Amino acid sequence: MTEEIIIAGFGGQGVLSMGKILAYSGIMQDQEVSWMPSYGPEMRGGTANVTVILSDERISSPYLTIFDTAVILNQQSMDKFEKSLKPGGTLIYDPNGISHHPTRKDINIYRIEGSRLAAEMGNTKIFNMVILGGFLAARPIVKIENVIEGLKKSLPERYHKLIPLNQEAITKGMDSLETVQTI
Repeated sequence: MTEEIIIAGFGGQGVLSMGKILAYSGIMQDQEVSWMPSYGPEMRGGTANVTVILSDERISSPYLTIFDTAVILNQQSMDKFEKSLKPGGTLIYDPNGISHHPTRKDINIYRIEGSRLAAEMGNTKIFNMVILGGFLAARPIVKIENVIEGLKKSLPERYHKLIPLNQEAITKGMDSLETVQTI
């Protein structure tokens, strides 16, 4: 099994953190892992994306141009990466700020209102964990207990008190994923 993932949005949305947590989760499952971040010099507010590869076999290159799964969090990323999905791939997106929704007919499409759900939960900083939960509902390629361990490894210890809230956000995301189209 090899899963090639792109997570893309604005800096400050937790894109790189989501990728790092997935990478840690894969390591804990004895998978081969690649985590390759990319972001503009402006960081917060600029574009950011991360490529994550999880595989049972050696990974030959972390550089990808086509993906199995895309998690899209803004219109710029939709414009850039929708066409980069393999036929039969999976696109997961937050409709907040998306004016041109996905149009491909040869991919699975899911929607999760991460911005709204995080606001309803009273903390917009958990947006990325809601989205991660949606990803796990659509693509359960890592075990939830490994995701929680990955969260612990990626958060500085002074923020470990927020882990229960993050777990709640992941669960909320898993329960809130909407199917737009399956092939």
